[in-house]
Amino acid sequence: MAAITYKCPNCGGGLIFEPETQKYKCEYCLSRFMQADLKGQAFGENGGETAETGEEEAALADGGYSAAGEAAVYSCPSCGAEVATDPTTAATFCYYCHNPVILSGRLRGEYLPDCVVPFSIDRKRAEGMFREWIGKKKYVPKDFYSPGQIEKLTGVYFPYWLFRCRIDGKLRAQGTKIRSWTTGNMRYTERKTYQVERQGMVKINYVARNAIHKADSRLCEGVLPYPKEGIKPFSMGCLSGFVAQKRDRRKEEFIPEVYQEVKDFALVKLKESAGGYSELKVSQQIADVEDARWDYGLFPVWTLTYKGPKDGKMYYFAMNGQTGKICGELPVDGGKLFGLFMCIFLPVLLVLLGVGYFLPL
Repeated sequence: MAAITYKCPNCGGGLIFEPETQKYKCEYCLSRFMQADLKGQAFGENGGETAETGEEEAALADGGYSAAGEAAVYSCPSCGAEVATDPTTAATFCYYCHNPVILSGRLRGEYLPDCVVPFSIDRKRAEGMFREWIGKKKYVPKDFYSPGQIEKLTGVYFPYWLFRCRIDGKLRAQGTKIRSWTTGNMRYTERKTYQVERQGMVKINYVARNAIHKADSRLCEGVLPYPKEGIKPFSMGCLSGFVAQKRDRRKEEFIPEVYQEVKDFALVKLKESAGGYSELKVSQQIADVEDARWDYGLFPVWTLTYKGPKDGKMYYFAMNGQTGKICGELPVDGGKLFGLFMCIFLPVLLVLLGVGYFLPL
């Protein structure tokens, strides 16, 4: 089948990945399971294949889902209802039975992620962090953080390209040391010039780039970085209970930009290693990229969006689902700003009028 739902071994209810415990939880009987407890429901570590791979391929070949324009329609494995998604959605919820649904056919072959960072911040904690953060913003419209709006807070796995390599660098420069001192009424300056050469290797781990067109790059890149210790081999089960997006950007788009970025970084480090000079004039610098590798990963983000009722602009709140780092672009309530203006302007105006009244003509 093209759409799958992981089932509770005890009651058959849908399982979701629980960030707090890093286990799989049944929302019906509240049972919890380790991944090892669910060996009968393969989680896609070996090429993303499940025990039902043959059935899935047949379903796909026979039109197990159909594309209409840019929408694709799947059958929910739990209730049989149709689940319509856009082309990049890889995990979602059934609109009727509300069970988590993973569209496994979209995460196969070249679109199978190499790695994943599981959510470590659950929804309750994310809501609390959002309220704490928004409480410090005095001029945000109330409906941006109303209960109905907070319910729209969504855990999303966004796709990223991850680049790693080794940089072999060489640097040649002329370094100058300047020393000044005073003896009696004479000021002396000494200049010594040195030939400076530096050579070294810099290891680059996981330079991340947003791998989906429809996501605002400020949202995806504003929550970076993700500590490499949290990166795990990809497991399909981690997506259960969350929304996941499939990449639609190729790594070739980023090669010139990323290569230049890592080269510049390595050369800066070489210059820093040649410290202690008053002046450093570089005559030659070389940075070669070696052992380059691109990985494709899904990383967790809690997101909340808001469309301004007057300007129609889309505002957003985003939080790293592992570290809690927050970024966002917030709307401003014009009424609150006007109130602030009046609180400051009116007293000043009254003081000026009072002083002017008592001044002699």
